[in-house]
Amino acid sequence: MALSRTTRVNLLIGTAHFLSHFYVLCLPPMFLAWAAAFDVSFAHVGLAVALMSGTTALLQTPVGFLVDRHGARRFLVGGTLLMSLSVAAMGFATAFWQILALAALSGVGNSVIHPADYAILAGSVDKDRMGRSFAFHTFNGNLGFALAPPAIAFLMATIGWRSALILVGLLGVPAVAAILLQSRILTDQSKPHAAQAAAGPTGRQLLLTRPMLLFFAFFMLSAMAGAGVQSWLITVLHTVRGMDLAAAATVLTAYMAGSTAGVLVGGWFADTYKKHILAFAVLLTVTSAALMLAVGVVSMGSVVAALTMFAAGATLGASRTPRDVMVKDAAPPGQIGKVFGFISAGLPLGQAITPVPFGFLIDRGHPELVLVLVAAILLASLLCAGTARSAAQSEAGAAPVPAAE
Repeated sequence: MALSRTTRVNLLIGTAHFLSHFYVLCLPPMFLAWAAAFDVSFAHVGLAVALMSGTTALLQTPVGFLVDRHGARRFLVGGTLLMSLSVAAMGFATAFWQILALAALSGVGNSVIHPADYAILAGSVDKDRMGRSFAFHTFNGNLGFALAPPAIAFLMATIGWRSALILVGLLGVPAVAAILLQSRILTDQSKPHAAQAAAGPTGRQLLLTRPMLLFFAFFMLSAMAGAGVQSWLITVLHTVRGMDLAAAATVLTAYMAGSTAGVLVGGWFADTYKKHILAFAVLLTVTSAALMLAVGVVSMGSVVAALTMFAAGATLGASRTPRDVMVKDAAPPGQIGKVFGFISAGLPLGQAITPVPFGFLIDRGHPELVLVLVAAILLASLLCAGTARSAAQSEAGAAPVPAAE
């Protein structure tokens, strides 16, 4: 049976997003092998991930401007190909500086994904299915994060680290070929009329408006909370609750599984109950914060903790698609690339901010406060979300922003 146009668009864009997340987490399993092969410290090997992620974060916004000006398809093709071939080329490296240079190049390619993906989805998907398309997009990214470590570990054990990188890097080539062959179904975002463009703010002015800065803060705070859980939940449960490491790791896995599954629920709700999208996001985030707080302050067994954190992850994951749809609604016509490029840069920034101060808190003997602070950060993010939504509606002329267009 032939797949619908919307399904094919979602598969093509979802595959590119899967690869962008997969490649980020295929590097950490290489650390031990790289340290031995190139005789470098772990601080040096950690630079590979820092360069890839940092380059992506820095370039997303300028790439978003280029996407809006010249169209998203060419950047999606070029970025995915550069990202993939850079990872494959790491398998041929003879010195560690080459690994670092290729990691930065892969980050350049990765910087294209968010602005190009959202611009194409906004132009190619019917407004009644936008929430589910955004959800599928996020789901594929989460799946890339989840599958990368075990897949790379297996490949390293069977064919060695060099062949593993070459193999996974070359997986991007057929993905690029599929995008090229199906490029006719990838419609770019609609462009504003000349009068709209003249009346609206310039690109820089738009990104410095109150709604955009608040959405940036919303994304950053959400990422800070998520990074706090991912980085320190195992340590907290082991230190505070006395769980063995295997049980604590299972609780973290339950949280990640819930977060991935919840995204799809959020997409369905965003399409079905458009008028209540902010209330839905607020309710889910408050619920997630309460559940995490419960794990932090209430003594519970590993099974109950795993079920509670699964629910916390599911509710938080379900809030992500409404978040993305609210940003899309606030973006003026023809400016989705720069808006998502700028705002989604808050995600790697938030992920970079949290681990060290939370680690300091644990060093000072207060691991029980980690999940309390995570809950507080989530609640603070809601203030940014609600204010940003209201400000965007006010700037649109005091009329409610449509849930999807």
